[in-house]
Amino acid sequence: MDASIPSVSRRIRASFDTRFVVGIVLIVSSIVGVWVVVSSADRSTGVYLARTTLNVGDVIQPGDLTVAAVRLGEADARYVTDGSIPEEGFTVLRTVLKGELVPQSAVGTDASVGVSALVVGSISMLPESVEAGALVDVWIAKVEDDGTFAPPVVLVAGAAVVRVVEQQGLVAAGGQDVEVLVPKGKVAAVLAAVAGGDAISVVPATGR
Repeated sequence: MDASIPSVSRRIRASFDTRFVVGIVLIVSSIVGVWVVVSSADRSTGVYLARTTLNVGDVIQPGDLTVAAVRLGEADARYVTDGSIPEEGFTVLRTVLKGELVPQSAVGTDASVGVSALVVGSISMLPESVEAGALVDVWIAKVEDDGTFAPPVVLVAGAAVVRVVEQQGLVAAGGQDVEVLVPKGKVAAVLAAVAGGDAISVVPATGR
């Protein structure tokens, strides 16, 4: 028997084994690469969305919301994510419509909000655009010693409306009460204006 035959056979097996191993490595690498791409594309985040319309001043807990798995990428930080609501809940700072993802900018805690809800009486009836969630400017005209009023100035700009107080009985020809969120630094001034009998007008915010 030719002694070169076993040598040739060994070379064939070695060549076959090498190609086989390389093929397996390529297949595995391809599978891993596809898995990484699919996993990256499917990275979703649990984000809260409003189960019902959320009005300004509402205090919300996780049970008031629905969790939706969405792909936001770098926009994750702009929305309230699953598990991020504190025990005391969030206060709604602007209206969030039913089915809308809840933006971080639309909610806050008592410590971070820095506003208080006050009811003020506007000397004139409010336009229809003034409703829960709308932004208004609170104007005052200070009463002078002789009973006249000074020129009006803006006391609070861009206050969020919590609610328009419903009129009881016959609608008066005069004004209307509205509950607004007032920055805590302005609360004393607003209360002083109310107590002092200054003329207060609530009008839709301008330039917003």
